[in-house]
Amino acid sequence: MKTDIEISEAYQAVPILEIAKKIGVASYFEPYGKWKGKIDLSIFDHLKEKQDGHLILVTSTSPTPMGEGKTTMAIGLHDALCKLGYSSIATLREPSLGPVFGMKGGATGGGYAQVYPMDEINLHFTGDMHAITSANNLLSAAIDNHIYQGNELRIDKNKIIHSRCLDMNDRNLREIEVGLSKQGIPHREQFVITVATELMAILCLSESLSDLKRRIGNMLVAYDLDEKPIYVSDLHVEDAMTILLKDALKPNLVQTLEGNPVLIHGGPFANIAHGCNSLLATKLALKLSDYVVTEAGFGSDLGAEKFLDIKCPKGNLKPNVIVLNMTIRSMKYHGGVSKEHLGEENIQALKDGMCNLKAHLQNMRKYTSHIVVCVNQFPTDTKQELLTVEEVLKTLHVSYAFSSAYLNGGEGSLKLAKEVVKQCQLESDYHPLYQDKYSIQEKIEIIAKEIYHAKDITYEDGVLDKISAYENMGAKRFPICIAKTQYSFSDDAKKLGDPRHFTVHVRDVKINCGAEFIVVYMGNIMTMPGLSKTPAMLNMHINDKGIIKGLF
Repeated sequence: MKTDIEISEAYQAVPILEIAKKIGVASYFEPYGKWKGKIDLSIFDHLKEKQDGHLILVTSTSPTPMGEGKTTMAIGLHDALCKLGYSSIATLREPSLGPVFGMKGGATGGGYAQVYPMDEINLHFTGDMHAITSANNLLSAAIDNHIYQGNELRIDKNKIIHSRCLDMNDRNLREIEVGLSKQGIPHREQFVITVATELMAILCLSESLSDLKRRIGNMLVAYDLDEKPIYVSDLHVEDAMTILLKDALKPNLVQTLEGNPVLIHGGPFANIAHGCNSLLATKLALKLSDYVVTEAGFGSDLGAEKFLDIKCPKGNLKPNVIVLNMTIRSMKYHGGVSKEHLGEENIQALKDGMCNLKAHLQNMRKYTSHIVVCVNQFPTDTKQELLTVEEVLKTLHVSYAFSSAYLNGGEGSLKLAKEVVKQCQLESDYHPLYQDKYSIQEKIEIIAKEIYHAKDITYEDGVLDKISAYENMGAKRFPICIAKTQYSFSDDAKKLGDPRHFTVHVRDVKINCGAEFIVVYMGNIMTMPGLSKTPAMLNMHINDKGIIKGLF
């Protein structure tokens, strides 16, 4: 079979202006070349009286290191809905350059269920990532310059909590020292990857340009020598930062290989951030179509939980159905098979690993009863393995469908689309896991016990004091965004399947006053990933005609 990029290059794309006309946004469309563009936010005034469509969330079981095709299934489902004659738009996250050149790869689907142009989307796209990186680092420059120019705010250089960022995996930047020149102010610093910044979260949760500026102004960046908080608004750079982000706030329009509309906007990781595309893109899609297919990063314990407990309450969204994606190889992985042997038939390991699916299904039922399990088929899946999975699914009293979207595009997801439409005819019974009125510690423990199935929670020295201080700052109402490994329900990547009776360790907490949530760090999760010994970049090539090989 052809590689993803070869399939993409052979596609006869529709000029993106035609896609804009198809969904009625041509008058508000700003082309970025022939195949992509942005939609101006003034369109919301035109659409405000229009009824919202149905919202479909695609999530996943716990992934293997290779990923389980959640985005591919979301695109395949979207194409299938369009093939059945429904009005549908997919809303997805933007890829980060770190995984593209590292190990995980891009975020544009795969096979015949892709968004186009996959190479441009996975690289610089419309410049949103660069804008966020620039605005974030402008703030760092403003903090250091304020100290250098006399430090009127009496900022304690040892209590700067804002981090510089870079959209690349670079472990040497995790802990650095800056200001070593004669004119500098030496102090310790750190870089995080762009998709882990508060600014990325703010962009994805803002509902207008004024809301974006308000949230940026509220960002807590440091403490002064008397332990008083310092905000962006104290430095008077919220307008400058907003100027850098004014175009990045507009959703991006592209298409699938079947010529169907896709909004790709915002890209926080779910293991170290809140894992959802922008609220603006989702709300716009709901006004423009009858069905909106969106996805949240990694397994349902991370992406879906944050979508359902952070994004939905903030945006007043009510998902109609959750699609829980799984693969046979992921079940075998959680049943004890090493990644080198996942292509081999192993019925016992498959049965053992299905505990992971059952646990994710149990979790999602705490939010809604409208769930469809999607089995993402691989060419290596044997007939006996497929029969085994179906036998187990029949015992779980859940709607399910097999999908071959990777090989067959929308045609391969027609049964899935029909099951989803059936569930969407029912009234949404979604509700979040916890309420704003609960304390920060109560919210952490609800997620840890109800979603991760932990028995106990421990807090490192000083963490509970921080939580108390945040509540005194008025942040008790904030939801929780937990940063932990994606490979396990626990904070230990080696605990596969459905571990129980374990303890999770809260290493640190951080308040995001602009994004309006509390980040909770569990285990040894890194906010600046590193590269493997043989990262993907080593297998990439480009010829003198600009043709790329090895990107995917």
